Amino acid sequence: MENHEYSVGLDIGTTKIVAIVGRRNDRGKIEILGVGKAKSLGVHKGIVNNIAQTIGSIKAAIQKAETSSGVSIRKVTVGIAGKHIRSLQHSDYIMREHPDKYITDDDIEALKDQVRKLVMLPGEEIIHVLPQEYKVDSEGEIQEPIGMHGKRLEANFHVVVGQMGSIRNIVRCVREAGLEMEALTLEPLASSEAVLTKEEKEAGVAIVDIGGGTTDIAIFKDNIIRHTCVIPYGGGIITDDIKEGCSIIEKHAEQLKVKFGSAVPELEKDSTYVTIPGLHGRPDKEISLKVLAQIVNARVEEILEMVNTELKAYGAFEQKKKLIAGIVLTGGGSNLKHLRQLANYITGFDSRIGFSNEYVSNDKNQQLKGPEYATSIGLLMESLKIRDKKSSNEEVEEVVATVKVDETTVEVPIQNMELPDVEEIEKPKQKSNEGKQTFGQSILEKVKKFFEEVE
Repeated sequence: MENHEYSVGLDIGTTKIVAIVGRRNDRGKIEILGVGKAKSLGVHKGIVNNIAQTIGSIKAAIQKAETSSGVSIRKVTVGIAGKHIRSLQHSDYIMREHPDKYITDDDIEALKDQVRKLVMLPGEEIIHVLPQEYKVDSEGEIQEPIGMHGKRLEANFHVVVGQMGSIRNIVRCVREAGLEMEALTLEPLASSEAVLTKEEKEAGVAIVDIGGGTTDIAIFKDNIIRHTCVIPYGGGIITDDIKEGCSIIEKHAEQLKVKFGSAVPELEKDSTYVTIPGLHGRPDKEISLKVLAQIVNARVEEILEMVNTELKAYGAFEQKKKLIAGIVLTGGGSNLKHLRQLANYITGFDSRIGFSNEYVSNDKNQQLKGPEYATSIGLLMESLKIRDKKSSNEEVEEVVATVKVDETTVEVPIQNMELPDVEEIEKPKQKSNEGKQTFGQSILEKVKKFFEEVE
């Protein structure tokens, strides 16, 4: 299988690294070719803190993905998160040299490039420049300016910024694992691609992706990204609390959280216990599920209060900015029992669990149904978009127009052709009626005259 026929999303998380190989089928849905999953070593709260271990984990995930898909992986689209991520709002504009020509992608890119030159804090680097609304001359609230005419092109931007060192560490790990990075994408943006609908983005929605080390938030309204942030707490800190509170090892704490953990203690019975095997001949330990739920609840409430703070910072409780579609919970942490009810209570917004298999055509065994795959499938979708855009650009470059001059047929690249106005097309016809030669006839007359002179 050729490399351009498939794409790969690589999610470098705190607890796991997932590589998903897929392609777009004839109906526009995603067909998964293979999945590779490995325990994440060397990543803490979304940030690489051990290069060698991270490279080893990436190689393990990629190798499993190659084995299950039967393809050789070269390019990957990678997600980035971590407590170093921040976002800001910025407005900028350009003055176009040729306002008589319509606005193209090149003008948009020129405006984005200008924003990318913004001076950040020492050690910071711009990851994303996301246009929100455009303004052409005096006309505002434009979502798609391409095709319009105007001198001044202005836009409001959502700019995502991260620490240069953290970004370069991820890039280095990917390259030393023998891969080429196709793109670097903010993880909550990738997750939103996989679990949010267009209607939700238009109505106003917040995606809350609870991962192992971080909780990522992205807020949309009127189909525009409005706010992004990363909270440096996730499912991992809940596991740590259980380990300390119940005096058990991390492995058992994680199993307790996944199988029996609950975000609402009131819904658990006092009389229900679970037995944990003792270490090295020590007696087994009995743990009350109500006590377990109280430990989980304390930390989950803290995380959701931080989410609430970010919603207030955006202005989600104002009438104009209200999130009609509420909250979509995703990521591995959203599997926690009764989390949705607690989120409804703390935030006041209706919430649902976002499953990542809605755009996948061949997930018959429900392997990818879990919300923990939202980010990796979103990264795969982003990679497919990049490939689609590149292939469409290549097709445009190859399009030629067939021009026939008398009996001679010539192929001319269509982007090099300048189509004359209607008046210019009609003028030669009027002249030819007056007995004047066409361009082709004059060339043939000169060639004929040349050979007569030679003879």
